Amino acid sequence: MGDSNVNLPPGFRFYPTDEELVVHFLHRKAALLPCHPDVIPDLDLCPYDPWDLDGKAMAEGNKWYFYSRRTQSRITENGYWKSLGVDEPIFSSSSDYNVGMKKYYAFYIGEPSEGVKTNWVMQEYSLSDSSSGSGSSRSSSKIRNSSKIDYSKWVICRVYERNCDNDDDDGTELSCLDEVFLSLDDLDEISLPH
Repeated sequence: MGDSNVNLPPGFRFYPTDEELVVHFLHRKAALLPCHPDVIPDLDLCPYDPWDLDGKAMAEGNKWYFYSRRTQSRITENGYWKSLGVDEPIFSSSSDYNVGMKKYYAFYIGEPSEGVKTNWVMQEYSLSDSSSGSGSSRSSSKIRNSSKIDYSKWVICRVYERNCDNDDDDGTELSCLDEVFLSLDDLDEISLPH
């Protein structure tokens, strides 16, 4: 599992679904509840370029996971994370309840607006406004939101490098929506005939 210091038994892998990241990890973190096993570290996104995450974030295969505080600035020492402009809702598989959002970012080397796009991708998971309550009604979540817990402060980030030449199957697949969202940024580079 890379350089992560996780004491999982042999044969166990950290391969959470989007729903599991939001419900079992992010929600518990935001609510200050214990998470067992506590494998995802807190990490400030800004100082680290994606290739510097090894040994600092939870690594599984070619993916790195970490909690971070929600921030507007996603500028690192060598570049910046640029939003791909697509938000994907995450629904509970058991109740079709919106539990969170997934945003996509691409890493660019250089100064903002002048950078060069890399193959590094970040998926940033956040709780939806209504996911702070455990029920599906807005009234119950409104009551729970009145507590001192601020569910909007934390996100979980999944960072990986897309490699089109990599044919080995490590059990990870992009959904059809993931492929579409990641290809949207490439449309800017295509010139259509007039």
